[in-house]
Amino acid sequence: MSETPRPNPYSAPKDTSAENLPTGNLAANPGWMVWTGRVISVLPILMLLMSATFKFLKPNEEMEKGLSHLGWQAGQMPTLGVVELICALLYAIPQTSVLGAILLTGYLGGATATHVRVGDPWIAPVILGGLVWFGLFLRDSRLRALVPWRFL
Repeated sequence: MSETPRPNPYSAPKDTSAENLPTGNLAANPGWMVWTGRVISVLPILMLLMSATFKFLKPNEEMEKGLSHLGWQAGQMPTLGVVELICALLYAIPQTSVLGAILLTGYLGGATATHVRVGDPWIAPVILGGLVWFGLFLRDSRLRALVPWRFL
């Protein structure tokens, strides 16, 4: 007796006329998953807002040394602060969170490259970027449908 194959839930529908296209959420979005994603997403948002705030403050002598070690000047910090603030705010707003996550990936990639270039520990921006995407993955069913977990 042959078994009928199970349909692939991630395949495109055969009939793509407008009345057969999915509307709203593509998959169920359990409340626990949304809230866990929000909590995880708040961590990078708060860290980035704190970091952006420090970029607008007048640096002391210790901060000046750290900036020069990384190859930055104090006059460049407000510009970086604006970029960081915009990226964090875009990520915090649900309608623009995917765009914010993409921009934060680039920003944190640059931070990682800066630390690698000077031989400093580089794991913090990588973990922060992972938290950005993991939090978004949990709170957005569209992203889960796009990048499904597959268990062997």
